[in-house]
Amino acid sequence: MMDIRIAETRHHQSISECVDAAYRMYIQRIGKKPAPMLADYNELISKNLVFVATDKEEVKGLIVLMKQGNYLLIENVAVHPIFQGQGVGRRLIEFAIAFAKEARLQEVCLYTNELMTENLMYYPRFGFIEVDRRLEDGYRRVYMSKPL
Repeated sequence: MMDIRIAETRHHQSISECVDAAYRMYIQRIGKKPAPMLADYNELISKNLVFVATDKEEVKGLIVLMKQGNYLLIENVAVHPIFQGQGVGRRLIEFAIAFAKEARLQEVCLYTNELMTENLMYYPRFGFIEVDRRLEDGYRRVYMSKPL
């Protein structure tokens, strides 16, 4: 039974391993480490911004959520490759949408690298629409939004 809950310090190692495994395949495609691989997860965990999807204490995936004014930003979603295709990502995205609705926010936003073409096909399934493309922090990003 998968559970999604706020990450704790004890999850740091598992979170780092999950992010590394999930994004490693994109290094060659992008030409450098994707931004989520460079994030400070100790800091994000300490600010209660990371939620983990676990099953019997095993971290299957994670999502980083940040309230920004009247919207929720999904800063990162990562599912460990050995658990991909099992609905973990879907559950995490649905969790974020429910989280935003409960907080009475107006929309959920996210961005992805334009070379992560899998994501550009995945997020529209949840009602996300592309709203912008721009170069930011050295990455070509595609911004998407889902009004609530």
